[in-house]
Amino acid sequence: MMNENALATEKAAERGWQLSPDRCFAADPAQRTIARTLYAVVQDLPLIAPHGHVPPALLADPDARLGTPAELFIIPDHYILRMLYSQGVTMESMGVPTRRDAPVERDHRRIWQRFADHFHLFRATPTGLWLADELVNLFGVEERLTSESAQRIYDHLEAQLARPEFAPRALLDRFGIELLCTTDAATDALDHHRRLHADGLTHIRPTFRPDAVVNLEHPAWRQQINALSAVAGIDVGDYTAYVRALEQRRAAFKALGALATDHAALTPYTARLSKDAADAIFQRGLRGEANAADAATFTAHMLMEFARMSTEDGLVMQIHAGSLRNHNPDIFARFGADMGADIPIATEWTRNLQPLLNAYGNDSRFRLILFTLDESSYSRELAPLAGHYPAVKLGPPWWFYDSVNGMRRYFEQVIETAGLYNTAGFNDDTRAFASIPSRHDVWRRVSCDWLAGLVVQGMLAEDEAAEMAHELAYGLAKAAYGAE
Repeated sequence: MMNENALATEKAAERGWQLSPDRCFAADPAQRTIARTLYAVVQDLPLIAPHGHVPPALLADPDARLGTPAELFIIPDHYILRMLYSQGVTMESMGVPTRRDAPVERDHRRIWQRFADHFHLFRATPTGLWLADELVNLFGVEERLTSESAQRIYDHLEAQLARPEFAPRALLDRFGIELLCTTDAATDALDHHRRLHADGLTHIRPTFRPDAVVNLEHPAWRQQINALSAVAGIDVGDYTAYVRALEQRRAAFKALGALATDHAALTPYTARLSKDAADAIFQRGLRGEANAADAATFTAHMLMEFARMSTEDGLVMQIHAGSLRNHNPDIFARFGADMGADIPIATEWTRNLQPLLNAYGNDSRFRLILFTLDESSYSRELAPLAGHYPAVKLGPPWWFYDSVNGMRRYFEQVIETAGLYNTAGFNDDTRAFASIPSRHDVWRRVSCDWLAGLVVQGMLAEDEAAEMAHELAYGLAKAAYGAE
C-alpha cells in the first residue's frame, strides 16, 4: 500500500508544478491575510530597475534572442555555478568557457540534464525561488524540473524561446519595465544606448562605472587608460587629463539619460590627496610601479573626486563595498571573474566614509546610495548614517542577501533607525534579464509580509502599510535615483 508521502507526491505530480500564492508570507493567519491584501495593491505595479547588469546589446538589436535554455539559465549565472561547483560539478561540464581554451561541454542538452540532476540543490534558496517563478509563470512549465522531466522541459523552453513573444524587446514590454539602467564601463562608446534611443527606448539608460580605470591593481589598467584616451579624445598622460577625461565621459553618459554612477571597492575608505600626490601615484601606475598601498590610496581619493563630480553633474553615486573578489585563484586563472568565488568581508563605514561625508554629505545636490555585504553594519553604522546625512540613502539587500531572510533582516535592522524614506527601494542588480520580474516579486512579497506584521502588532494602520508597500515597490526607487 502506498504510504502517505508517496501518495502526496503522486497527487502533486498530477496537479503539475504549482507555486503557492502565499509564498514568502508568514504562517500566522492574521498576518497572512493582511499581506495578501497589501500584495494585491503592488503586485502589478510597473518595474523600476535603476541598477542592474543586463547587457544593452541584448535590447539594442531588435533581432536578438535569449539563446538556448542552457545559455539563458545556466552558463552565465554565477549564482547557479557557485552552488554546482560547491557540490563537485565542474565548470567545464556546465559549458563555461575557459581562458586556456580547454575542452568544455558543448552539448546544451547535456548541460541542462546535468543541471536538472542537481536542481534539488537550490531548494530553499533565492535562486530556487527565482527559477521556479521564471519556469512556471514566465515560460509556462507545468511539471517540476527533475532528472526525468529535464528533456521534456528543455523541448518546451526551446519552443517558447523561438516564439516572437520571447524576444528580449517583447519581454521588456511584457515585464512592465518603466526604467531599466544598465552598468557600463567608463570607456564604453555607448553605441548600443544610442541605438536604443534612436528606436525610442529612452527608458533604458546607461550607468557610469569607472572601476577599471580607477583600480591600479586591475591587470588591464594601463590598457584601460589607453581606451579612456581614445573614447574621450584626450591624451590621458597625467592626472589632470585623467580627471578631465572622466568628466567628459560622465557628460556623455548623462546625455544618454544616465541617472547614476557605480563604484565597487573592497572597503569604503575615502581620503583627499593633493593634485601633486594624486599625479605621483598616477605616474607610478603608468610606469607599472604602483603597489597595493598606492592602489588603495588612489581609489580612496577618486571616491572623493567622484563625489565632487556628482555634486556638479547630479549623477547619483552608488558604492558597493565589502566583496573580496576572486577568492579562488584557480577558478580565476581558468575562467576569469564573476564565477561565484567572491566572498563578503567585514566592513567599517563610519570612519572610512567620514572624509567624504564631511565634504559632501550635507550638500543638497549630492545623493549617495550605499550597499554592503556586511549585515552587521546595518544597525550599527549604515542606518545611523542614513538617518542623519541628507545625502545618504541605503540600498536594498545586495547579492548574497537578496533573499527572503536577507530582506527580513534588512527591514528589522534598518527601518527603526533610518526610517523608510532614507532607503532606496529595490533594484534587481542582475544580468539575468528573464529573472527581473521574479526578483522584484520576491521583494514585494517580503515587504508586504513585513508590513502586515507591523499592522498585526498595532504599529501601523492598514492604510499606512498600503502607502509604504507602494513606496517600497515603486516610489522609493524613483525618488532615490531622480527618475521622476
